Amino acid sequence: MAFTISPKIPRLARMGPAGKAALWWGGAAVLAVGAIGAVQLYAQVEGDRGIAPLANSQDIQVNGITVDVTAKTGADARLEGWKQAEKEAWKKVGGPDMPIESIDAMVTSVVIGHEQVGPKRYIATLGVIFDKAKAGQYVGAGAGTGPRSAPLLLIPVLQSGGVRQVFEVRGPWQRAWAEFQASASPVDYVRPTGSGGESLILNAGQATRRSRLWWRTVLGQFNASDVVIPVARLERQWPGGPIKGTFTARYGPDDTFLGSFTMDAAGEQDLPRMMDQAVVRIDGLYRDALAQGQLRPDPTINAGGEALDRAFAELREKLMPKPGDNPGAIAPEAAPTIRAEDVTGVPSEAVSVQFATPDAAAVDAAMAAVRGVPGVQGAATVSLAIGGTSVMRVTAVGGAERIAATLRAQGWKVTGGGASLRISR
Repeated sequence: MAFTISPKIPRLARMGPAGKAALWWGGAAVLAVGAIGAVQLYAQVEGDRGIAPLANSQDIQVNGITVDVTAKTGADARLEGWKQAEKEAWKKVGGPDMPIESIDAMVTSVVIGHEQVGPKRYIATLGVIFDKAKAGQYVGAGAGTGPRSAPLLLIPVLQSGGVRQVFEVRGPWQRAWAEFQASASPVDYVRPTGSGGESLILNAGQATRRSRLWWRTVLGQFNASDVVIPVARLERQWPGGPIKGTFTARYGPDDTFLGSFTMDAAGEQDLPRMMDQAVVRIDGLYRDALAQGQLRPDPTINAGGEALDRAFAELREKLMPKPGDNPGAIAPEAAPTIRAEDVTGVPSEAVSVQFATPDAAAVDAAMAAVRGVPGVQGAATVSLAIGGTSVMRVTAVGGAERIAATLRAQGWKVTGGGASLRISR
């Protein structure tokens, strides 16, 4: 079998040492670039990210209590430190004055965050968990009793060093919300772990989206009715120095502002303490908004396509010229009257419609056009791909032929046939 090399291609045998070296280094560079690209694509959904939230319990938990106790022995100092933590935790939840024995009887466990035990000294950061069945009669108003909100998807946005992130890395803001005892709040937080593909869907840019179709798809994946977006912005005076935090509570697909406050941390070691306290204060803002009726789910998200159809109808009515608005203008010729076809007894058919969706506005436009076709009984997206091709399933009287004819009359390009169509502008 003959093998011929074109004379236009330099043969490796005729190349000098410098040419061979350049060729090998060039090949190595190409392989390196390909490997880096593969690693970057793999890192979009993999890596050390995602913090699983604490399991919600019906107990009452208080975290972040610091104790510094001395006694005859380290064991005695530790026991005395736990009792002191129980007293402080009881005061934080608003409990009445009671003997330490009565308070200790309501404690189910003491959570050790950090501790140092010396010969005669005990320094620790502790958390105390009270049994709700026993302590609820004294602190029931603050233990999450009463009506709760609808499930609200939580997207904690952290802005630090000019970068906004959510689940791209394991940040202190995400960790503070993951460790928050959400069962003590009347706000029903839906806290994603942030692992896998969740870091691609839930990012800082998601809060700026306004498309209800997009939000309906995202919220449906987490069984949530609406969204809350707590934002933390950190400003470091110098590396290792004081940190100023500005915290803002927002909610809803329109990123509605609820409240804001600032806090300070002495340094990186003090940052977790500031984040934990900020989560409690942010939760207080959401509690107040719930009591004032501001955390109601947005009806435009859950109403399906009916709310969008009404909105488009109102927009068309406002934009269409009315008689008498411009008396000097020449009246246009009357459009031919199209008689409605008699579809009595005509069976409905299911049609799959593919449409390009470069952005959220394209999704809205395609859905509105298909739903406006006479005879369409329902249209819903079964596959949504922003920047690619989405698919909707349409149930219509007359099937694909009626849909294709109506969309072509509106200026759409329609290809395909049978039970599958593809439309584009």
